[in-house]
Amino acid sequence: MRPVLTALAFCVFAGLPIVAQAQVSLSDGLNSVDQQETPTSFAALSRRLMPAVVNITTQQTIAPQGLPQFPNGDPLEQFNEFFGRDPEGFSQQGSLGSGFVISADGLIVTNNHVIEGADEINAIFSDGRTVRAILVGTDIPTDIAVLKVDLDEALPFVEFADSDKAEVGDWVMAIGNPFGFGGSVSVGIVSARNRDIQSGNYDDYIQTDAAINRGNSGGPLFNLNGEVLGVNTAIISPTGGSVGLGFSIPSNLVKQISGQLIEFGSARRGWFGVNVQAVDTGLAQAYGLNGDDGVIITRVDPNGPAARSDIEVGDLILQFDGKSVDGVRGLSRVVAETEIGKTVEIAMIRDGQARTVSLELGELESSDPDEETTPVVVESSLTDNPMGVDLTELNDTDRRRYGISSDIDGVLVRSVSPKGSSFGKLQKGDVVIEMAFEPVATPTEALVAMDKAARRSGTPLLVRIYRGQGTMFFSIDLAARG
Repeated sequence: MRPVLTALAFCVFAGLPIVAQAQVSLSDGLNSVDQQETPTSFAALSRRLMPAVVNITTQQTIAPQGLPQFPNGDPLEQFNEFFGRDPEGFSQQGSLGSGFVISADGLIVTNNHVIEGADEINAIFSDGRTVRAILVGTDIPTDIAVLKVDLDEALPFVEFADSDKAEVGDWVMAIGNPFGFGGSVSVGIVSARNRDIQSGNYDDYIQTDAAINRGNSGGPLFNLNGEVLGVNTAIISPTGGSVGLGFSIPSNLVKQISGQLIEFGSARRGWFGVNVQAVDTGLAQAYGLNGDDGVIITRVDPNGPAARSDIEVGDLILQFDGKSVDGVRGLSRVVAETEIGKTVEIAMIRDGQARTVSLELGELESSDPDEETTPVVVESSLTDNPMGVDLTELNDTDRRRYGISSDIDGVLVRSVSPKGSSFGKLQKGDVVIEMAFEPVATPTEALVAMDKAARRSGTPLLVRIYRGQGTMFFSIDLAARG
């Protein structure tokens, strides 16, 4: 069976019993311990933390969707209750999840997918009390939500750890409500850091082998100090149950987003105003660098912060606000976490030269996913050149056929040789705009640029192309011809 990514909320029909095993303890006062030394027991830690962990139950009213609703007096009326219907034909659906208290006045963190669409949210404490919760705010991209319960007494709460200090191999403990069995404890280690599970632009999960299952969603992953290291959110499993591949949102991100939800009611993220692409080793060499760090600017939003700064298409960004840029996902996280309105320094490479520019960060309102296109290749005698591509001058017919606007100048790619060095990178319909940072307007100019690059042994040719309403960069190793 193929493994699947599974969110950890657990849906049930209203009326099913939920059994919670309550324990009593305090939630603070733990001393710093070695996170990698095996404890003799987790019992004391579990007892202390349990009162700050809650089970989350929700109710959502579902409109009739085709199943029979029998009228009053009908012999089959009794089956309306079997289907969970009220007299108007509406049914109730619930879900189970977990959460944890982060303040004495009753603020609770959980996952968005646990409470999404709920008409009623309840928090069940370890002493058995069920308290109605209200939604403070939710953030879909990071799957974080904050709830609030109002009680007369101060509640025990837990604090966030510094997730950046967590190391692979550290001991962790999960407490939650798997399959409705509240107060369940499991232990394991941090299996990996910075996991991208393709759930969004801000993936940076902590991977753990502590057993987490459906219903653990929103629950805490503790370190041995009793601090929340992460929020349990997803598993990868061929069965839908735990196989030791659990993923938690790191506490530093949770702390930032939950703080914004509490203060503003929504998350606020920084905005750069550019499209970027990742750097591979060949592209780095074309820029005179080693390794594959950084990203290349492929588009500057004319209404964005970058347009009001000295940022250009083709700039290779190495650092943002003093932080190294580790690929596209890394830049997204760094920008999103930077204070809105802050003036930041950006270290980059432009035209082979290092430089630094300043930019005042804006606030992100929306974003569009990047589009990917599969290359189309055709063998042709006209591809017998160092790049292995058939190039032609742009005309009005080509512009209409490929949707190329009138302000784009360059040479059109008509075919790509499967034996050439551009195979798997360039494709039919691309417009080559620049080679080695120099514009090209005719096939002859392109061939001259290829010949110059071919004579620079060991240095790939940097090519900027226009594709799908945006630009991209590729490094073409001219020595790699088939």
